[in-house]
Amino acid sequence: MLRGVGPEVLAAASDNDPTNVGTAAAVGAQTGYQLSWVAVLIAPMLAVVIAIAAQVGAVARDDLQSLTRKHYGRRAAAVLLVSVVTVNVVTIAADIQAGAAGIGLLTGKDARWFVAPLGIALAVLLLVGKYDEVVEVLRYLLIGFLVFGASAFLAHPDWGKVLRATVVPTLPLHNGAGVTGSLALLGTTLTSYVYIWETIGRGVEEPQDTGGLRRVRTGAVAGAVMTAMILWFMLIACAATLGRTGVTITSAQQAAAALRPLAGSAAADLFAVGLLTSAIVALPVLMTTTAHVVGAHFKWRRGLSEGISNARGFYAVLVGSIALAVALSLAGVPVIGMLVAASIIGGLGTPIGLVFLVSLARDQRVMGSQPVPRGLAAVGWSVAIIIGGLSLLFAVMGALG
Repeated sequence: MLRGVGPEVLAAASDNDPTNVGTAAAVGAQTGYQLSWVAVLIAPMLAVVIAIAAQVGAVARDDLQSLTRKHYGRRAAAVLLVSVVTVNVVTIAADIQAGAAGIGLLTGKDARWFVAPLGIALAVLLLVGKYDEVVEVLRYLLIGFLVFGASAFLAHPDWGKVLRATVVPTLPLHNGAGVTGSLALLGTTLTSYVYIWETIGRGVEEPQDTGGLRRVRTGAVAGAVMTAMILWFMLIACAATLGRTGVTITSAQQAAAALRPLAGSAAADLFAVGLLTSAIVALPVLMTTTAHVVGAHFKWRRGLSEGISNARGFYAVLVGSIALAVALSLAGVPVIGMLVAASIIGGLGTPIGLVFLVSLARDQRVMGSQPVPRGLAAVGWSVAIIIGGLSLLFAVMGALG
């Protein structure tokens, strides 16, 4: 069954990286079930963006960075490059800390001992494995996300309240936590590496016969629904436990640790497994996307399907990004400070990338006789505007504390 999972599902799943897990956990702990409906709202937005990215990649047979450089010039491509690489490196550092923390919580050992080994293991996977082999490994790791659902059930939430909060949207404007929480969930969802990875998968790495655009769009919807459900379960698990005690948390690893005395060892261990899974799924996507956009900008040979000797620059960036992230983690740079910086840059970079993506999707020079339908593009523009506005607002609020 998992062999039929396309890159759309993997792209969507990678969006639930540890930084997103931490956001969902913090929002659930602070607002309870109140913002459950926001997780549901994310599904159609994510599905639209991934569907557009998949069609651009499949039709144009190229990635977003290369297409931006070709059709909008080096300066426009440089803006996209800087925003993506900066956010990615910071996010890689935060995610590798979270993945190591997941191992530490499961083993009872100091998480710092696992930062470098985790980084080395992921680098080896990408250096040794070809694209299809790496994707095959990550496909099976998607099963690990199911533990968030189990941890939510073990937390024994009030399902009546959960369903009401999910079906009937509420956002009291006098509630600062509710407004900030909704901004955080929406503003940190569609990070640029997600849709850039999709254009890479469909445009560069995947064979040309991909089963048609209908299958691509079906995969985008399936991936978005799965990702939204995972986010919903994370929020519910923390709302049912931490939300009752008023515990303030700022990261996914704190949430996993705090769950143990409240929901028991089983729920805490499952959440830690989910945290580790999210890191292992997201980090290869982040690392590969970083190397791809740099390689595309400078017109290097690139791709996990290329041998190391044929794409030395690509693999040098790949290894360099994880090495820098490990160094930042071991240097004790605060995760929260890194994430605030990433959110500020991402608040600019994510909507810029979306603007380029939707523009290219309707450009006949790029898409020929298969442009993205006008209605889908209109929704894509709406998502770009919404995410851009929310990302910038959330970034400013984060910078101001």
